[in-house]
Amino acid sequence: MGGFRFSFNLLGLDSRAALVETCRQGERYGYDTVFAADHLGMPAPFPALVAAAAATERLRVGTLVLNAPFWNPALLAREVATTDVLTDGRLELGLGAGHMKWEFDEAGILWEPFGARADRLEATIDELARLFAADGYEQQAALREAMGLPALAPVQRHGFGGSGPPLLIGGTGDRILRVAAERADIVGIAGTYQVKGQPPGTFRLATAAETDERVRYARECAGERADEVEWQVLVQIVLETKDRRAAAEELSERFGRALSAGEILETPFVLIGTVDEMAERILRYRERFGFTYYTVHGSYMEAFAPVIERVRAVKADA
Repeated sequence: MGGFRFSFNLLGLDSRAALVETCRQGERYGYDTVFAADHLGMPAPFPALVAAAAATERLRVGTLVLNAPFWNPALLAREVATTDVLTDGRLELGLGAGHMKWEFDEAGILWEPFGARADRLEATIDELARLFAADGYEQQAALREAMGLPALAPVQRHGFGGSGPPLLIGGTGDRILRVAAERADIVGIAGTYQVKGQPPGTFRLATAAETDERVRYARECAGERADEVEWQVLVQIVLETKDRRAAAEELSERFGRALSAGEILETPFVLIGTVDEMAERILRYRERFGFTYYTVHGSYMEAFAPVIERVRAVKADA
């Protein structure tokens, strides 16, 4: 297992100035990456990431995660390559199968069964790899030569079989985790389960025991490359408190007892406690699950910053 990395999600956009300050503050706090989501009503990911990289010196940028069925692979390849060039090779490309039916409906995109969406994800990865590896389009070769134009291609040659930026795939089910384990540089354990009988996109968090099983399955699928993969987790709640049990009881009640207070205290998708207690949990989860890449939602960026500092201080002393 490698060292820790920490990241936060950009979910809203008030102004360019606010985006710039948020990203610069994240960099000052010690975050490694800023992610953009791919949801209607939220900022378009690639322009936001270009702006984030321009505002900072070292912060990497990424998508967490793109809904593959939203994207034509050829047009997506153009977006990815352009963004990788404009961010000086700081892009991490996260892909998923999509899970919010209402977004598909609003966008006029056919909502297909999960198997078809998973097929589309795999086909998108294949086509991106092909396009990234090609030396531009043959149909433009004469034009490029006549005008001295470079072929548009990613700066990074790490993911996609050595032809593109690092690939992150996130999910919970067998199919997506298998694809992630076999093909991604970063495997995101999503930690959410569809609530039976509820509309698509109605989730509950995974318990620690369920996470054990999901990580075990993904590592088995990864085989010999399991220790080369970076294991990422999206923490849904960060709550600093001196009374972990009382806070967990309150959260359990708020979310309809989908998880008990004890399960909330153990799940890696919620961090509750003092800064030291949360840092200790992260170190413990590294040993238990292998998680070394932590993402928090932007609203928790400030609250989580002291935990980052504490984790790194403990690792430096070890």
